[in-house]
Amino acid sequence: MATKSTAGRTRRVLLFLILFGPALILIFISSRGCTHKFKVLEDYGEVASYTFVDGEGKNHSTSDLKGNIVLINTLQPSCPDSCAISFWHLDQLIYQHVRKNKKKLGSVRIISFVTDGEGKPLDDLTGVRDMIMDNVEGYDPEVWMLASGDPKEIYDMTNNGQNLLEEGEEYFGGNAYQELQLLVDTKNHLRMVLPGDSEGMVRRMKEHVALLIKQYDKEKANAKKK
Repeated sequence: MATKSTAGRTRRVLLFLILFGPALILIFISSRGCTHKFKVLEDYGEVASYTFVDGEGKNHSTSDLKGNIVLINTLQPSCPDSCAISFWHLDQLIYQHVRKNKKKLGSVRIISFVTDGEGKPLDDLTGVRDMIMDNVEGYDPEVWMLASGDPKEIYDMTNNGQNLLEEGEEYFGGNAYQELQLLVDTKNHLRMVLPGDSEGMVRRMKEHVALLIKQYDKEKANAKKK
């Protein structure tokens, strides 16, 4: 069992190195340097339009979230014990950070599409909504939105011959995308994809959110100088 888990993790890491390795190297180098070496995140193009119904029964579309930095992932009824994404780290490292820093991070939203564990979207979000309210301190459904809809429409993208909808027994529920977190900018463009099943990868996504905000702050400062 341990061997299978290790093989699956290795394959996922290789997949993301192929997809986003060059951009990650540039980001790592730039994050070590001074301000004048600042490098913006790579832009992988526009994300497909999507719609969903949230945990409060409200309808949403891509246009509703323009102007926000959006983190997209999946959750399952088995959360928080055995989710595709590390639920506890998503909560503690990202959501709580956003909640406690609203002045700086007020434009950040998290959208968690609820699936049955095998990749099929669930219409009834009641169980996951109750779970998240019981386990997440200060839960705000306007910031961390549960979603009923088909996430495959968003994850259906290819780079360097690799598609994020890859299937295999080594993935949670047989679907690679369920383990992935997407970072989407204010114009609905994909800026980063990372696994979300470990503390290290969730923490790295948090760092990429900070880099994106830094980019926007720099653009605003430059605009004021003109």
